[in-house]
Amino acid sequence: MRLGKEKNKTIVINGDEILPGQRKLVKINISRLPTGTLIDIPVHVFNSKKVGPTILLQAGLHGDEINGVETLRKMLENGDFKIDKGAVIVVPILNIFGFIHFSRDVPDGKDVNRSFPGRKTGSLASRIAYHYTNEILPQIDFGIDLHTGGGQRHNYPQVRYTLDDEISENIANTFNAPFYFPSKLITGSFRKAAHKMGKPIIVYEAGESMRFDDEGIERAIVGIKNVLSNYDMLSKTLESPKTVSVRFQSTKWVRASRAGMFIPIVKNGSAITKSQVLGVITDTFAKKSKKIKSPFDGYVFCINHQAVVNQGDALFHVGS
Repeated sequence: MRLGKEKNKTIVINGDEILPGQRKLVKINISRLPTGTLIDIPVHVFNSKKVGPTILLQAGLHGDEINGVETLRKMLENGDFKIDKGAVIVVPILNIFGFIHFSRDVPDGKDVNRSFPGRKTGSLASRIAYHYTNEILPQIDFGIDLHTGGGQRHNYPQVRYTLDDEISENIANTFNAPFYFPSKLITGSFRKAAHKMGKPIIVYEAGESMRFDDEGIERAIVGIKNVLSNYDMLSKTLESPKTVSVRFQSTKWVRASRAGMFIPIVKNGSAITKSQVLGVITDTFAKKSKKIKSPFDGYVFCINHQAVVNQGDALFHVGS
């Protein structure tokens, strides 16, 4: 990080310069809809005069994960990015195509978060990844990527950081979500592409797709402010008390041993003990039922809200 300069750096995105002391909305052109409507990625840049880190805050990498979109919208509306030093780059919706179609993916079915670093002449998902990799990642020091659970899976507020990356672990701890744990890098993911460029990224997960989760949104706002405050980027001291964030050493999916109607018993985010009944699977005729038990002492941090499940479906994500 550039700590020895008198002035913060000039940020350049898509040919637009944002000088120290400026704030600007710039746009990265991606493509057009079949109707000819231009689609671009709006990028809000807040560049202070004083030198400091450049932090990326992004949401909507999966178009149906709207909690992060609302988090950043609220923060923009409330003027939460009046920073004293460094710069903040805010991207409320990365996957514009997916957001328009209420879809995780782009119209051709590809996942943008499996398409990094992308190709200039590749598929639509690959083109989005390419422009983002080349326009945004060179500007930042680290980032916070906001997600939710998908496919009716509800994630209790949690942060995932890159295994063996001390900086991302420290940022995850500073964010202070209820739970945090290391997560392996996935081929083609935004986090892996950023990691290769030396840009640590943490992933905040809360709620489920296409539903607002008020608690998850509020915890995200507080977590982002915790990180900004930790780097002396905010003038106001945070008033909310810092709670203990639980770090998981290991995590495990508890899966359905049979098909049937799934009824969870425990609350998401709650502490559990080994062999505790977490839920039951029963048939529709009330003839047979199967108890789902915890494999160890720990916490539940994700519950599948699918009412009818098949054998092998993931039901509970638990950590110890």
